[in-house]
Amino acid sequence: MSEKKTNLSSYDSAAIPSAADMRIGIVVAEWNPEVTQALLSAAQTSLFEHGLRAANLFVQAVPGSFELPSGAQFLLEKHKPDAVIILGCVIQGETRHFDFICQGVTEGIMSLNLEYKTPVIFGLLTTQNQEQAMARSGGKHGNKGIEAAITAIKMAALWQNNSTDK
Repeated sequence: MSEKKTNLSSYDSAAIPSAADMRIGIVVAEWNPEVTQALLSAAQTSLFEHGLRAANLFVQAVPGSFELPSGAQFLLEKHKPDAVIILGCVIQGETRHFDFICQGVTEGIMSLNLEYKTPVIFGLLTTQNQEQAMARSGGKHGNKGIEAAITAIKMAALWQNNSTDK
């Protein structure tokens, strides 16, 4: 059996491009607020640590995780950001609702990535229980909000450096 990683959010900050000239959107689900607000706070902190200006951060709340793709589309159309981060948490229950929500969000985010030619970063926790969600939103396994912010910066830089048709 392999050794389990502890903090999955560790990274080399020197390898991250500057976000000073970027515009980033974050859409966050209101459902499971203890988790989603921790993800949002960590994402914002990471973006600011890498130079993003507060005026270039656009945050939009949506009721639940299923609404994340629609919220991302709203940000893409209204603010024309260089990347959008979606943050939410779906916890497995006794019905197939979990599967439908996760599949719908995944397909919606992929469609937005392709249609808008702008990175839409998947920051949706899909856990079996509240304990796992807490471990991935600032607990022993780090914070998925940090990971999503770093991915957004890297992907926005990729597009900025290699695209003339955005």
